[in-house]
Amino acid sequence: MTDALRYRRVLLKLSGEALMGERQFGIDPAVLKQYAAEIKGVHDLGVELGIVIGGGNIYRGVADSTDGIDKVTGDHMGMLATLVNALALQSALEGEGTVTRLMSAIRVDVIAEPFIRRRAVRHLEKGRVVIFGAGTGNPYFTTDTAAALRAVEIEADAIIKGTRVDGVYDSDPERNPSAFKFTEISYLDVLKKDLKVMDMTAITLCKENNLPILVFNMNTRGNFRRLILGEDVGTTVLELSSSAR
Repeated sequence: MTDALRYRRVLLKLSGEALMGERQFGIDPAVLKQYAAEIKGVHDLGVELGIVIGGGNIYRGVADSTDGIDKVTGDHMGMLATLVNALALQSALEGEGTVTRLMSAIRVDVIAEPFIRRRAVRHLEKGRVVIFGAGTGNPYFTTDTAAALRAVEIEADAIIKGTRVDGVYDSDPERNPSAFKFTEISYLDVLKKDLKVMDMTAITLCKENNLPILVFNMNTRGNFRRLILGEDVGTTVLELSSSAR
């Protein structure tokens, strides 16, 4: 089966908001279980899999101090929120029979290993799903940037970004039925068109390391597996001489 894989080592980026399902806050157990099953299905193909998950379903951080919480403190609270989600996903995956390791960019030794690059790679080589929590461990950096950084560090073949839409569009497809979907688009055009695939730091890091970003709908059952097996699912962001349109 491994000969048919499009990618052999990937970094899956999930938003915290995706775990809410139809809720306004927190974690929907049905969504968590579905994601765990999708991830297990891909892992069972022989893919080495790292995961970064956001914390926006619990705490999004603050843009300023109008609510009495300064930016740095807010970002630290956001890091803790990612660890809550990471623990939930770890539990769901292990409930599916998948061996995992949770590694944190901040010291929380009782619940997670500290992030050490060589140890993370070794876990992947041993067939464990590695969940990376607490972002980069630094304020002012998003979990998008953390995903790009971890993907580069573990020498992933691609970042796979699971969203609730089926790719990258020139406008919001949930508001504009005529929105155009890109099959492929360059890093530069993502930045020029301000398409919000990932933040500028993450896109730049991927561009500098020639790391493809694949954006797809994680909520469609089987999509993750189809993407890994080489089917045309979602949108690929990569280095192009000109964007296909």
